[in-house]
Amino acid sequence: MILSKLQNQGKTYSQLAGLIYLIIAVVGGFSIGYMPTVIVAEGDAALTFQNLLENQELFRWGIAGDIAVIILEVLLTAMIYHLFKSYSKTGMTIATYSRMAMAIIMGINLLNYMVPAIIMTQPEFLSAFSSEQLNSLTHLFFKVHKYGELAWQIFFAIHLFTLGYVIRKSGIAPKWLGLIMLVGGIGYAGDTFIQFTLVNSEVLTIVFSSLLVLAVIGELWFAFWLLIKGKGNVVKS
Repeated sequence: MILSKLQNQGKTYSQLAGLIYLIIAVVGGFSIGYMPTVIVAEGDAALTFQNLLENQELFRWGIAGDIAVIILEVLLTAMIYHLFKSYSKTGMTIATYSRMAMAIIMGINLLNYMVPAIIMTQPEFLSAFSSEQLNSLTHLFFKVHKYGELAWQIFFAIHLFTLGYVIRKSGIAPKWLGLIMLVGGIGYAGDTFIQFTLVNSEVLTIVFSSLLVLAVIGELWFAFWLLIKGKGNVVKS
């Protein structure tokens, strides 16, 4: 109901979408970017488990952050669809379904965090396994969660590429913004490909990593454009 009323106030609706985008960036940066780097020690299961025990509160906040991001992603995806659907309904349908699929996979992927969480909080599990088994189980599920991130990244790549195309076509935002997002989508897709297929290519890694930087720049630019420059005529019923 509130969003329906805001759609009639084009710039306010656009600004709310931009604000949500920035909140996702900050919260996701914490739960997806920062938290795992503190806990997961690549290739060291024992240290990973030790880090988990020493950072239980951080881990819980990370899970809470992921839940918040998923909820906001669903809301933002619907809003972006209404903002740009009049410029390419097919393009925005693809972009919307792709980002919704991403949110669904993110939700399913949270289950991989629940095994370490259960082990961490229920003493009967701590005593039922040897220390080596606990270390291996914890490290395994963190590893599986990482591949789950790569799975939803595929759909985000499709979303970003298609949204970039629609933004360029719309003419209401800088064409360079659309191009950077479009190219950033290729970066996400390429990064997922080389990590899933275990391709060992330094050149491809550098190329796609560079494109991922462009993707981040494009997303932040888009969020601030919605927040500051978004026009009232963006929303068309």
